[in-house]
Amino acid sequence: MAPRFLRSDTCRFSRLGKNRRKLQKWRRCRGKSNKIRLNRAGCSSAPKVGFKTDKSEAGKVGGLIPRLVHNLQELNALGKNEAAILARIGARKKLELIKEAEKAKIKVLNIGGKK
Repeated sequence: MAPRFLRSDTCRFSRLGKNRRKLQKWRRCRGKSNKIRLNRAGCSSAPKVGFKTDKSEAGKVGGLIPRLVHNLQELNALGKNEAAILARIGARKKLELIKEAEKAKIKVLNIGGKK
């Protein structure tokens, strides 16, 4: 598994992601003497060609292929190695789809708060 690539100075500034995981995103180093750009030992690593995800695993979330679901028919058409992502639909229909997914043991990836 590839390391988690963090932007330079994320440990120093709140706006770059110090104690704010959502803001910890990779940005290429452009500084003249930046240690990460120079690949210095002891510094965090930068993304390179060899870190690419395998073709068989690319695009999967937790080992499952995500599929967009609008209605019950599309939910029932999902295979065992697929997960559902609920489209922008109303609350009543969404609750109905979540109940059916639990019965069919289908994982729904975008249920807020519930994991």
